[in-house]
Amino acid sequence: MTTFTWQGRNQVGEPLRGEVDADNAGAAAALLQAKGTILVSLTEKQSLAASAGASISLWPGLGSAPIKGEDILTFSRQMHTLQRAGVPILRALSSLQASATKASLSAMLADLRANLEQGHELGTAMKRHTHAFNGFYVAMVRVGEMSGRLTEVFDRLARHIEFELDVRSRIKQALRYPTMVLFAIAIAMLVINLFVIPTFATVFAQFKAELPPVTRLLMAISKFTVEAWPLLLAGGVGLWWSARAWLATAPGRLIWDGLKLKLPIAGPIVLKGTLSRFARSFAIASRSGVPISRAMSVVAQTVDNAYIAQRIEQMRESIERGETVSRCAAATGIFTPVVLQMIAIGEETGDLDSLMMEVADMYERETDYAIKGLAASIEPLLLAVIGAMVLVLALGIFLPLWNLGGAAQGRGGG
Repeated sequence: MTTFTWQGRNQVGEPLRGEVDADNAGAAAALLQAKGTILVSLTEKQSLAASAGASISLWPGLGSAPIKGEDILTFSRQMHTLQRAGVPILRALSSLQASATKASLSAMLADLRANLEQGHELGTAMKRHTHAFNGFYVAMVRVGEMSGRLTEVFDRLARHIEFELDVRSRIKQALRYPTMVLFAIAIAMLVINLFVIPTFATVFAQFKAELPPVTRLLMAISKFTVEAWPLLLAGGVGLWWSARAWLATAPGRLIWDGLKLKLPIAGPIVLKGTLSRFARSFAIASRSGVPISRAMSVVAQTVDNAYIAQRIEQMRESIERGETVSRCAAATGIFTPVVLQMIAIGEETGDLDSLMMEVADMYERETDYAIKGLAASIEPLLLAVIGAMVLVLALGIFLPLWNLGGAAQGRGGG
């Protein structure tokens, strides 16, 4: 018989700890689960001191590949599977650490294990790794620990992350072609200003002819670009750093996120995607037993838009004053009438979480449809930009050449 030291929770979420004698770890886990205990960690007693005295570095993977959303998705799925199979959290983390292919991920799992062995909760340990787990993820894990539904929470988190990654991937795919075209246009404009127009300016100067206003404007821009390119480069870098610093501030982020929602083509997609994220996160939190006001506060941290987050916080404050969710949602001005009606029905029937999931599905379908048409919507704009460039070059450069050529032929014939 081996003595095991264990930590866990009862069915109402109260922390428990103690020792149990069994032939092996599996038998000890089965014995505790038969008593209704939700295991958090299970360790052989003689190895506890060595484990506590071991030095685990938090950043051994410094310089290695960073932890990405796909890694957290895989982690959530694996934790759901291991928890459903009855594997204690500490043992599950040990297995995941052994199979981790990234040094940074292995280091993070090792730190989670070390914190659990020291008596900390999983949610508290995850809070140390903000680069991997956002506020919503940590809050949901804490809810799962308190309610004894951690297995279900990991499953919902995996589905949530999968949806987020899918939307981002489709948006990047839709924007890849327009981005390449705009980059090519920028390079072409740079080459024309630095090399092409100066050559034509030399030709025009030899004829000493009167040039059209468009040609003189292009030559002035080219001359300024050639002579002041170091200044332009320094100004561009300075503007970029200033913009980044401004966006890092709360007022700057709020203004920019509000402007993003008003963009002609991308604005509606950003709005629908953000509201889908809000509705799905709220439904997950509500189904996990989080109070509505607390769920609003947690979800506001996950929408990734300061403007929408501010509106959600306003909803939370109104709900805490006793107003209904439907009335608070209407006051924000960001939901469509159909969605407001669904929220009102869900509130009346007491099935708000299911209706919010329906809202999320509806916004997801609309976002998917808008993303599919994103490239088709941008292509006419790109064609207009390219057409304008060709027109300006034709009027500013080639038309004077034709005129000069015609005049030269006339003088030659005379």
